[in-house]
Amino acid sequence: MKDDFVFVDEVVSGIRWDAKYATWDNFTGKPVDGYLVNRVVGTRAFCAALEKARDKAESLGFGLLLWDVYRPQRAVDRFMRWAEEPEDGRKKARHYPNIDRPQMFEQGYVATKSGHSRGSTVDLTLYHLDTGELADMGGDHDVMDVVSHHGAAGITDEQEKNRAHLCSIMEDSGFSSYECEWWHYNLKNEPYPDTYFDFPVA
Repeated sequence: MKDDFVFVDEVVSGIRWDAKYATWDNFTGKPVDGYLVNRVVGTRAFCAALEKARDKAESLGFGLLLWDVYRPQRAVDRFMRWAEEPEDGRKKARHYPNIDRPQMFEQGYVATKSGHSRGSTVDLTLYHLDTGELADMGGDHDVMDVVSHHGAAGITDEQEKNRAHLCSIMEDSGFSSYECEWWHYNLKNEPYPDTYFDFPVA
């Protein structure tokens, strides 16, 4: 692992994680290149900001569940190859019901150069501290559809409120939101704004 990168769970206490791309539970349907263990890795600057987010979430009765932080460039390259493969239908209904694979890139849901590869971008959600249940956000991780956009129509008041909680927590902690994905936040003052790393999560 590169200097200044750490396993997030070793630095930020009291978080949960489920590294989706290390598992079969992601839009490609299998573990993705570069994810060799179910852990999340990020920069130390990211972890310092995440500690602030954790504290703000706790004050509202929530905890943080992380799906992805650092993403090796080889994983992004795998996404691009996958997008060119024939559709098998296994994950389409759940993750990209109204678009075809190549449109994920065209519509901004997946990037050929991902902010995640710089080490300070996170995909995450909230869970209720009293029950451990995930907060209802009106859609799961990596649902590549307009329902995942901030301000999406057709979600309930509770779902909109939960998204607003997550947004305020992250923005107050030094992160910026991404219009197309309610779960995606990038550290504003990231330490490697122009570097895309490719070491594996191992």
